[in-house]
Amino acid sequence: MSNLSPRTITNFARSDTYRAAVHSFIVGGAHTYSKGDDQFPVLAPAAIARGKDGRVWDLDDNEYIDCALGLGAVSLGHAYEPVLAAVREQLELGAAFQRPASIELDLAEKFLSLTPGMDRIKYAKNGSNVTTAAVKLARAFTGRELVAFPGNHSFYSFDDWFIGSTAVHSGVPDGIRSFSVTYDSTRPETLQALFDAYPGRIACVITEPEEVLYSSSESLREVERITKSGDAVFIVDEMVTGFRAGFPGAYLGQGLRPDLVTWGKAVGNGFSFCALTGRAELMELGGIRQTEKPRVFLLSSTHGGEAHTLAAALAVIQEYRKHDVIARHHKLVARVAVGMRAHIAARGLSDAIEVHASPWRVVLVFKDAENRVCTQFRTLMLQEMIGRGVLFQGVFLPCFAHTDADIGYVLEAFGQACEIYRHALNHGVDGLLVGPATRPVFRKFVSDR
Repeated sequence: MSNLSPRTITNFARSDTYRAAVHSFIVGGAHTYSKGDDQFPVLAPAAIARGKDGRVWDLDDNEYIDCALGLGAVSLGHAYEPVLAAVREQLELGAAFQRPASIELDLAEKFLSLTPGMDRIKYAKNGSNVTTAAVKLARAFTGRELVAFPGNHSFYSFDDWFIGSTAVHSGVPDGIRSFSVTYDSTRPETLQALFDAYPGRIACVITEPEEVLYSSSESLREVERITKSGDAVFIVDEMVTGFRAGFPGAYLGQGLRPDLVTWGKAVGNGFSFCALTGRAELMELGGIRQTEKPRVFLLSSTHGGEAHTLAAALAVIQEYRKHDVIARHHKLVARVAVGMRAHIAARGLSDAIEVHASPWRVVLVFKDAENRVCTQFRTLMLQEMIGRGVLFQGVFLPCFAHTDADIGYVLEAFGQACEIYRHALNHGVDGLLVGPATRPVFRKFVSDR
């Protein structure tokens, strides 16, 4: 192993101190499970102290190229000055008032002008709230109870209707769990089977408009056809794809015509902006003008209209209009995908590391010597990338502020990490991987693998 390139980042002393203390104060050690200690190698930063453009620094002042960008929430760059300037300006005017902030209408008009087929908007602070609001509207509109979603997609909400379908359903009554049904997004006929099995009972189908490992455009359009043929509400979740797969999102490019769409993450460039948009006849059920149908208590949040967050979203929209952000994103992703594939092929790892690339994201799958998907080998790759100054969880997402030099650095680190990976395939991970492998977010017991 003496000829293998060493890690350049080895000091995690302050991170170790943080890790030892945080679980005694914060449940799970973080406010998003996918940021938890069990999702990273032992040799990784426990917390981030600051970020700028496409880079972040940890508690020990180690510097990293950021490949996940706040779980996809940072689309332009950390501490991106035009967004910060808009936020500062609004903060001088106030953040929250007894009546709506005037900026709420400004953003609503601009946002809806970007989203064909969407007539109304409602703001919130996190994605789970708006997906649940969409489900509630669909149930009220149709008078039905069941919600259908792809069981092979990763996440839609922390609320009972979704979490009850996962392994982490403790605390969700079985009666509530029975109101959710799942299908396979790669096989639209499995959705048709649900409509056949539950005639007149499915209120809505919610799906992402693009999943790099799963759905094709044809499958998604068939899902929409089946949904509308069953007189159910078609909901598209653009939480991940919005302002990344396209501007504003993916549903237009996919030729989809949703009834409701949920938004968040990249729209706020790290500020907590989320929204539900939809057709007027559905959305107005949550309003105060229609008088014919029972009122839906849709979203009511003290901080949903937080003025400086809305200013951030307005500034992001302006930057997307000023610059071709999507084209820049796609250029960076294409370079990463090509470069990673070249490093993999050069080291004979094509059977062990899969690169799944869409125009806006790269997702890697890691396998062992027996060609089995393996968390140990995945964790080893994360460890080696992090040790070379790339904060990496097996996914590459770009931001507008990433430089060509940043991408070159990522690819150089990846090539060195592939050397370690190849050695592990031949000799095992013992002596290479420090600490346990990462674990699934959705597991019934903490000790489950």
